[in-house]
Amino acid sequence: MTAHPLDPLTTDEFRAAAAVLRRDKGVDERWRFASIELKEPAKDVVRAFTPGDPIRREARVTVWSRDEGTPYKAVVSLTDDAVVSWETVPGQQANMTLDEWHEAHEVLIRHPDVVAALAKRGITDLDLVLIDTWAYGHSLIPQGLQDRRVGWTDVWRRSAPDANPYANPVMGLHFVVDLNTMELLQIEDTPPPAQPAAMGEYLPALVPGLQQRTDVRPLEITQPEGVSFELDGSELRWQKWSMRLGFNHREGLVIHRLAYDGRPIAHRMSFAEMVVPYRDPSPDHHRRTAFDIGEWGLGYMTTSLKLGCDCLGEITYVDAVLSDSRGEPYTIENAICLHEEDDGVLWKHVDEQAGSEVRRSRRMVVSFHATVANYEYLTYWRFYQDGTVQCEVRATGIMVTSAYEGTAPAFGTVVDERTYAPIHQHFIVARLDMEVDGPDNTVVVTESEALPVSDDNPYGLAVVTRSRPLRSEAEGRVDVDFATQRSVKVVNRTRPNRLGTAPGYKLYANSPLPALADPGAPFRQRAQVIDHPVWVSRFDEEERWPAGEFCNQSRRDAGLPVWQEADRPLEDTDVVLWHVFGIHHVPRPEDWPVMPVDVVSFELKPVGFFDRNPALDVPPSTARHCH
Repeated sequence: MTAHPLDPLTTDEFRAAAAVLRRDKGVDERWRFASIELKEPAKDVVRAFTPGDPIRREARVTVWSRDEGTPYKAVVSLTDDAVVSWETVPGQQANMTLDEWHEAHEVLIRHPDVVAALAKRGITDLDLVLIDTWAYGHSLIPQGLQDRRVGWTDVWRRSAPDANPYANPVMGLHFVVDLNTMELLQIEDTPPPAQPAAMGEYLPALVPGLQQRTDVRPLEITQPEGVSFELDGSELRWQKWSMRLGFNHREGLVIHRLAYDGRPIAHRMSFAEMVVPYRDPSPDHHRRTAFDIGEWGLGYMTTSLKLGCDCLGEITYVDAVLSDSRGEPYTIENAICLHEEDDGVLWKHVDEQAGSEVRRSRRMVVSFHATVANYEYLTYWRFYQDGTVQCEVRATGIMVTSAYEGTAPAFGTVVDERTYAPIHQHFIVARLDMEVDGPDNTVVVTESEALPVSDDNPYGLAVVTRSRPLRSEAEGRVDVDFATQRSVKVVNRTRPNRLGTAPGYKLYANSPLPALADPGAPFRQRAQVIDHPVWVSRFDEEERWPAGEFCNQSRRDAGLPVWQEADRPLEDTDVVLWHVFGIHHVPRPEDWPVMPVDVVSFELKPVGFFDRNPALDVPPSTARHCH
């Protein structure tokens, strides 16, 4: 294993960072660690690094005292065993932690008022009850509680020990809990509709009358000579691609230093936010907006892929290390999956004299899966032989449902007897810190225009493209326009290609979606980043979170809209491309009780980055692999 400045923190480094703060800042058992992660070195340090160079290691840490409630941000030098910086962040709340989620359930399920409220609904077997704590937006917190660290809860009930809790919502019953003191602050208890006879089970043994298919024969993917990729520490090399794999509590998987044939494409790619507003104004759902990355963290929600056959073929797994709210590290085994896949035809032509020439496409897949309460997000970064990068997200899991009486609510879909699933949205924000052929990049917007009929265009056929660079951040918000086929690409004008044009990578925005909400809606105020599918900002190492660093109980978006007020120049400089994509989920009956994957994606394709098709050198497949 070759050490590198971007290697994720080790178990020993997590412990060391926590120990320094305990020793030097009095962080005792009354404190919680919200996060510990690598403080990534400056880009010039990373670019200049060669194996064997000394490496300085630092960690970013966010902590808070349960007595005081105020977060503190620290930078700890692991090399010098010292605190580099210690900053208080008044008026904010650190991200939620898994320990708080579990502790809230354990405390509430034993509280006599909770027990009484459940008994009133005929629920006495508390082992079948799940209390699910959600984070708040500031304007929705009950008056008098906005300055406390609070959560609101849903309540669910299993029909049997292994049954699906989300099949049986305990409607009209919600608790407000102080997560520092674990004190029950309020109970919302309104009469629920009669419990419908819905069937929300998906385990085969619990689905009445289910007969599994018997005509599915094994499909096996084998590579008798082994895989074509190499993993050296955190560096992955496959054919002409190279990259480094990172992982942290908030983003989960991070792709660093992406290059093709030694030419840089991106310094860093990850998911920076995920906003999931439920579009149901009823009392059970009006607070239900999740910032799955900012409030919780995809890393914390990442699940071990050893538990099921999540990847098919010759697999290499990579573990990830995180820490709990005590600062104690733990390992997620098989957090990242690496494997190759066949992808059909790469290119083909049949000539009557030369015959048929065909090449099959192969892609390198780097993936991880996160379970966020009832939903699963399966994320795949795919790298192709022609230089294309694809990011795909598959959403699956269990939909939130509610019972109703009388007429079904208009803001959902009926999926079972007197049961509806609310319309909701999933906005995913990708942070693409581009470095196309070097750091001096420009973002260009290109639109197509049909020219009018003229002497030069007598048949009205002509279409031309017109391009303009985004000169400053005031121009750095780009919307989709189907009529003009508007597109965005990142180019390097300082290094023209053999044809005299700027090498670039174009964003193929396949899955943008509109906010479809009043601008004053609380979730839009807190996540103004979802107002546009493409944003461009000047790079700043502290500008990482597009809806703000502290989303938990936030009032307004403190990220991209605020940064862009500086109106920094964007031409021939270090830029970050932000892409908002996702799912406008109008539920289907077929999505119940467990939904087939809903697939969304975007691509980055080379445009002038190569002088010609870079996959001409892919060899033909041998006939022995075709039966």
